[in-house]
Amino acid sequence: MSRKSSSTNGGENSAPAPAQSSGQPEGGCLYLVATPIGNLEDITLRALRILRESDQIACEDTRHTQKLLNHYEISKPLVSYHEHNEMTRAPELLIALEQGAKIALVSDAGMPLVSDPGYRLVTLCLRHKISVVPVPGPSALLAALAASGLPNQEFLFVGFLPARSGERHRALERLRIEDRTIILYEAPHRVQECVADALEVLGDRPACLAREVTKLHEEFLRGKLSEVLASLVGRPARGEITLLIGPADAAEARNHVDSAQSLAARVEELMHQAKLDRKEALKLAAKERGITRRAAYDEIVSLRDNEDKV
Repeated sequence: MSRKSSSTNGGENSAPAPAQSSGQPEGGCLYLVATPIGNLEDITLRALRILRESDQIACEDTRHTQKLLNHYEISKPLVSYHEHNEMTRAPELLIALEQGAKIALVSDAGMPLVSDPGYRLVTLCLRHKISVVPVPGPSALLAALAASGLPNQEFLFVGFLPARSGERHRALERLRIEDRTIILYEAPHRVQECVADALEVLGDRPACLAREVTKLHEEFLRGKLSEVLASLVGRPARGEITLLIGPADAAEARNHVDSAQSLAARVEELMHQAKLDRKEALKLAAKERGITRRAAYDEIVSLRDNEDKV
């Protein structure tokens, strides 16, 4: 949620401007700068200023970031910071920050730390009392959500699901209880498998596959998961993918449950497949059947009492 500060008219009684009107704290500072997710025009004036004023820019791919800097005629030292070197690079950057450097951290696209490296560096800075300042901007997940047509009052951002099919199934099982819109990132070569698994585990929910958001070949595939899957067969997706899955209506959710399976058996299955504890498994199994967790608990206890009497 954005906050707008109220403006004041100039005059004798107007408050003096703050000493640090540029927003730059004293001493070293780490800026988390959002960069375009495709269209190079999608960058804020503040982000450009911070990039110009920084002593160095830490980025995932120096070649990728250099294209952005060249476009805006910015010349700054670049240092690579990615998932394969952050263990050693984070302490190096911390030393520079402690010596008073202003460092901008960027990812290849969007907001740093959102399914991108940077968490280790941020936690180090906070531990060592180094200022960390977010410079917000483009976000693939928010842009896709806004245009998806799916409920957006509440949503759950999951990031990337596991690449292995079995682990992905277990992750999706844990999401069956969700009645919020689910947002996923997925690699183009895995998205068809991911949609198929989601259809199998979650049922035929409303969905939207957003591809290449803000770029030349931007595309939104909207419909049921089965329809999105059908559109991918024989037409592999390319580019950056954001998959959004809406909540199922109550009737369809109940139809997706195997009515022949007992409640107790379903609880045991969820504990084994989705690695849930008994309390969470019971809650999910109850939700699938459209009953309260208390009613589900009473049903299982009653069944056990009847079995003990036999």
